Amino acid sequence: MACSKEEIERKRLAALQKIKTKLNTTNSQESRNISNSISSRSVCGSPVLKTSNTNAFHPYQKTERKIGLENAVVDKVVSGSVYLISEDRFEVNPSEFCTPLINVFKSIHSKSYDSKSKLWSFSIDDYHELMSKVSSLAPFIVLGPLPAYVLKILKDKSVDPDSVDLSPIESTLRNKLMPFQQDGVRFGIAKRGRCMIADDMGLGKTFQALAIASYYRHNWPLLIVTTSSMRETWQSKIHELLPSVPLMNIVTLTSGRDADMVADAQTEVVIVSYKITSMHTDLLKRKKFGIVIIDESHYLKSHKAQCTVALMSIARHCPRTVLLSGTPALSRPAELYTQLALIAPDLFTSYTEYGKRYCAGKQTNFGWDMSGQSNLAELQVILQKRFLIRRTKEQVLTKLEEKTRESVILDRSLLQFSKDQELGLSQLARSYTTSRSSERHTALVTFFSESATIKIPAICKYIRQLLKDFSGKFLVFAHHKNVVDAICLTLDETATSYICIVGSTPAHTRADLVDKFQHGSCRCGVLSITAAGSGLTLTAADLVLFAELHWNPGILTQAESRAHRIGRSGAVCVRYLLANGTADDYMWPMLQNKLNVLNNVGLSKDTFQDTTMKHQENNSSILQYLSPKIARNKNEYIPGTNIRLATAQEPENSHKNNATDDDNVDNFLEDVEAGPQQIRRTAVLPKVIRKKNE
Repeated sequence: MACSKEEIERKRLAALQKIKTKLNTTNSQESRNISNSISSRSVCGSPVLKTSNTNAFHPYQKTERKIGLENAVVDKVVSGSVYLISEDRFEVNPSEFCTPLINVFKSIHSKSYDSKSKLWSFSIDDYHELMSKVSSLAPFIVLGPLPAYVLKILKDKSVDPDSVDLSPIESTLRNKLMPFQQDGVRFGIAKRGRCMIADDMGLGKTFQALAIASYYRHNWPLLIVTTSSMRETWQSKIHELLPSVPLMNIVTLTSGRDADMVADAQTEVVIVSYKITSMHTDLLKRKKFGIVIIDESHYLKSHKAQCTVALMSIARHCPRTVLLSGTPALSRPAELYTQLALIAPDLFTSYTEYGKRYCAGKQTNFGWDMSGQSNLAELQVILQKRFLIRRTKEQVLTKLEEKTRESVILDRSLLQFSKDQELGLSQLARSYTTSRSSERHTALVTFFSESATIKIPAICKYIRQLLKDFSGKFLVFAHHKNVVDAICLTLDETATSYICIVGSTPAHTRADLVDKFQHGSCRCGVLSITAAGSGLTLTAADLVLFAELHWNPGILTQAESRAHRIGRSGAVCVRYLLANGTADDYMWPMLQNKLNVLNNVGLSKDTFQDTTMKHQENNSSILQYLSPKIARNKNEYIPGTNIRLATAQEPENSHKNNATDDDNVDNFLEDVEAGPQQIRRTAVLPKVIRKKNE
């Protein structure tokens, strides 16, 4: 930092005063020694200094301080951090090279030096010995110790999971548990019912949670917190797997009208959504639940959210708390804090301390920035040692065939680019890359939204071609409403039967729609990434298509697992439709970077780096964009599908009878004078039915 003229003058005067004081206190013998030393140096050819005091004292000279071992010299304070690198070893990272500290390291029996990282590691058994020796070098050498909660977790001698007896679990459920699911239940019981089941999507976390709840039946009543769309699914699973629980003793809290039933002493199970939890916190606290199951717990990202605060107050006084999530952290370590605090409320001192240690927390003008990552190896150790169990499909489902990923670059000539739109996207890209970190997400959302409109023509063209080349069932995920509507319109025009599940789809109809896709004639499922990306089983699909991306990789991997899960026979192909010049250029590499963070914490083993890349074929003609607009009367169709009510009961094989794009275009051009009603009927009805009418 530059000094002003006044500060320089002040320092000069202070230095002169120090010299004067030192001269007054120096004895005459010391002065003679200095003079003799100067004379001797002059004889050897060194320049003679007129005043020995000028050479002996300098106002900016640093004073050497002798400390530590073997008279080593340290002229500044050396700091360092200590962190775990495995369950039985820790590493020390000093701020700079320091001889006394290295001498201490060499005196530790379990020392190990990594020539690549140039860091020393030691056995956790020698931790206290090392810290004791370093403490003698204070205040010139200071190492930040391991947090108390880390040492507590390492010392904790929990119950051996293999010794847990599962016989108290209701036999109907116990007999359906697969071996790896039994291991998950034993883990939860060994942790005294306070844990997270973080298995890959589709590995039966619901079964394991209900088995743990059944084991602790004596602690009931049971509270289940889930998403609005999954409340009925949980109720049906309890009725199926725990038949000893009367259906009348299961209450789904949806409004204040259900308060009396919740408070009833006969009520054993209460199912509630996240939103309702924050609205009826006092009612739920008075019920004094003995066990809480929190499904899709990754939704609790913010420790300040009303729902999180409500669940904290409930879980704190609850003996057992089981969290379920296939993606505990969607993109960064900060999202884990609330879930860990729900399991162990008194373990971490505060969110700030957690963030400083594991999120590279730093204070800015806008508060604490916890978007980073630090000490991930240590975080992984304490997660696996104390909090969660996680298995992937590859580890436990040896019979489940592989999932392959492909990225398809859409044909730029099919994108809806005008000069103004292309210029607008370039400006949005520039705004995103140059904005501050606190504003980047908002800029990305705007860029993402504008890109959706640009991609629609190429997406619809790709789906039309897919219907010709692919004969199986498939899912199409999208995020924006205009993209979902365009996909549905394309399927209408090609007379392809489909189901559609978005945020506005009523919860009580979703199970019926899933059944129509799984066992009926529906060939395609059009799904919202955020509203239908979890909680559904759609294993009849051979292909999963993503018309759009999402900025959280966990959301995408969850959506992929709607098809690739238990019950699936055969491989699953996942394809991402990407467009150059749009937000995809920035979101695709960002997703991989976020996955790398989760991989380092042990919460994911996914990667998009080995994705096969293809390009969309452009063998189109203008006729493929002349399909008529279809104005459907919603009352004539099953809600959420394009299946007519009159023909819903008739067996059909839609993927064999569907008209192709060319058929629809030809019929549309032939019947152009037939009137609007005739045109609409011709476009919607399959080709086989048209021939019968003719």
